[in-house]
Parts: sequence; C-alpha cells; structure tokens
Amino acid sequence: MSALLPFQLTGKLALITGGGTGLGLGIARAFVRAGARVVLTGRRADVLERACAELGEAATFRTNDLSELATLPELVREVESTLGPLDILVNNAGINLKKFALEVSDEDFQRIQQTNVAGLFALTREVARGMVARQSGSIINITSMAALYGLSQVAPYSASKSAVLGMSRVLASDLSPHGVRVNCIAPGFIDSPMLRQALDADPARQQKVLGRTPLGRYGQPADVGYAAVFLASDAAQFITGVNLPVDGGNSIGF
Repeated sequence: MSALLPFQLTGKLALITGGGTGLGLGIARAFVRAGARVVLTGRRADVLERACAELGEAATFRTNDLSELATLPELVREVESTLGPLDILVNNAGINLKKFALEVSDEDFQRIQQTNVAGLFALTREVARGMVARQSGSIINITSMAALYGLSQVAPYSASKSAVLGMSRVLASDLSPHGVRVNCIAPGFIDSPMLRQALDADPARQQKVLGRTPLGRYGQPADVGYAAVFLASDAAQFITGVNLPVDGGNSIGF
C-alpha cells in the first residue's frame, strides 16, 4: 500500500458550510483534489453555482441559512438520502462585525452568536447522529485568531469563535469514543473577501497584522484547505480535540 494513501479522501462525502467563497471554497478545492465529493451550503445560490461549476462533477450545493435552526435537520436528511452518508463536516460559515465594543448592540451580538455558535452546534448535532450510528466521521470547526488573543473591535466575533473552540473540546470528548473525531483549524490572516473587507480601509491594522506574522505575508485559502484534508483523512486518525493554527506564525509572533 502506498504511504500516501492515508492522506487521500477518495470515496468520502463532505458537507462544507459557507463553501462558495473564501476559505470554504479553498477547502472544497483541496477536498476535491484529494478525491472527495463535496456539498457546499450557503445563502446565495448564484455564488454556490459558480463554485460548483469550477469544482466539477464532484461538487453540488444546497442553499441554506445556518441561522435558521429549524431547517437544519431536513438539510441533513435530504443530503444523506440523496447523496449518501456524510463522512466529513466542515463548519466554516460565519459572520463578523467590526465595531468598537461600546457601539455593539444586543441585536448585533445575538445575530453573530446565532450563526457562528447556535447554527454550528445544531448542524453538528444533526450530522453527528449519523456519524455516531456508523462509528465513523470527522468534524472540522473553523475557529480564528480572535479565539487566541485579543483583537480589537470584534467582541461578538471573538466571543463566538472562543465558544466554538471550547465547544469543540467537549464535542471531541463526547463523540470520539464513538469513532467521530472533532478538530479545529484557526486560520490566521488569509487572503479572502472577509479579510479584505476588514483590512483594506485600515492600513495601520494591516501593518500590525503583517508585522507580527513571521512569514511576513497573508495566507491563501489553499493553506487552510490542505490542513483540512489532513485532519479529515486517515492520516489524522489518532488526532482529536486539537486546534491547529494555520497562521504563518502569527499566534506566536511579536
């Protein structure tokens, strides 16, 4: 047997939330190259359709709003009844808000928690039911540098990603005895529409970000995608409960 086989995802079916752009699309590209089939979800059908056209016949999509929790059991049921059991779940979708803490309303705060925390948990619970029954599965949650240190002006987002990190450890403890691994990836500053929206109009913040990143540049969506392939593959079969920074050293830089 080739030593490279454990790093492949051939025959696996993955659900990737927020898969039409940015990090989600980078993960989808890497998964397809590794042999997986992918189901992309998001709110904009036109964006998802373009992503699937690029990815080819291994990709399909479902439009869905993660914040509408009541729709998630039916989403999972429909995907699995149509395409087969899900082997991998990547919880990538999330929303952000850049505001000084004292300007954040209760509605602002709750809106971000609803998508980034409640939606993530509800979808994970529904997918994990089948994984536990099959005694096999890999769940990857996308956290953030905002869960590792104090980034200014993103209090609701930081709270949500810190919650995901803590939740993931508990999910790993609950699910791993049933053959389901749960891990996180903490992307650093990855070149994506969300990053550009946050940094393009803030040169001082750009300089601060790159100044504490030892590799001295932004990452690419593919960098996160390759890490996700590893964590989803059999090569990581003894890894659960970890948070892997893919950050060019930003989390240890000065």
